Amino acid sequence: MDKDRTGNSKTMTIYDIAEEAGVSASTVSRVLNGSASVRKEKKERIQKLIEKYNFKPNALAKGLSDTATKNIGIIAADVRNPYYSALFVACELAAEKAGYSVVLSNSLGENERERAQLDIMLQQKVDAIIQMGGRVDDLITDEDYALKVRGICEKTPVIVTGKLDKTSVHSVVIDESGAMDTVMEHLIRLGHEKIALVGGEMRVTSTYYKYLKYQEVLRRHGIKEKGEYVINGTYDPESGYECTNQILELEDRPTAIVAINDFAASGAVRSIREHGLRIPEDISLVSFDNTYIAELTIPKLTSIDYDYENYGKVLIDTAIAAARGEEVEQVQIITPKLVIRESSGVAKK
Repeated sequence: MDKDRTGNSKTMTIYDIAEEAGVSASTVSRVLNGSASVRKEKKERIQKLIEKYNFKPNALAKGLSDTATKNIGIIAADVRNPYYSALFVACELAAEKAGYSVVLSNSLGENERERAQLDIMLQQKVDAIIQMGGRVDDLITDEDYALKVRGICEKTPVIVTGKLDKTSVHSVVIDESGAMDTVMEHLIRLGHEKIALVGGEMRVTSTYYKYLKYQEVLRRHGIKEKGEYVINGTYDPESGYECTNQILELEDRPTAIVAINDFAASGAVRSIREHGLRIPEDISLVSFDNTYIAELTIPKLTSIDYDYENYGKVLIDTAIAAARGEEVEQVQIITPKLVIRESSGVAKK
């Protein structure tokens, strides 16, 4: 019998050690079994507690490292958006190759739904949680949500495609600034100086970083920014359509439009056609995400690609490694590339 902090006698269990160390019971089990897959910092913390309480594990405790569910929970903002569906499929295939299954939930942009889904994932005892979009896209982290995730991270690793300040999540993020730099340089090489940016919300980190780079590239080339060329909205076709309508009604119309994603770009295509303009002869259109939509529009969209197969693999590999207590980089960057198709051309004089 050991004594707890109040001096009362109690029998220490592997779960007590795990709780005090801020890790999962399976991680403690791996330390007990001499596994090399536990990070040095965690291993030392656990070992000190084992020595402190003179902990003697039973056979069941030692075998807990084999109780992984081989399930990874994925919370997506909305798989109706082709970006999320493409990334989810890539994750699912990568997980299958690694011998894991995935459990998918959609938050549908609802904060309470998102929080509830985290609880459901924990109830299902998933080995790790991957969150795509939602609160992890917020430019300013929600304090209450961060507090909730901090508690989850003590037992179950969380991997996000954005950021969540004041937590120990692992991030796998796209180089949004680099993506916008590539898009803008492409258009400027084609002779465009009147470049509009449509869609997206400035409260979203990726959109905000894109906008900052948009401004920076214009300054770099000595091009004056026109505030009326930046129209914010959301990320769906209707928003792309409405934002582009506003742009095309300007007296001094731009010669190129950068859509925040392919979904919004599909709406931009409709607006441009309804205004009797040709793409790219009268106006160029470029986008982000390079989903199946980019191949379906007429003309086909020039769009930024994220190599979804690799993106999904990095997310899954990170989730599995973190679940095993292995050393994992806190932030990993996905490098985008531009796929040039038919929708961008030389600026009309």
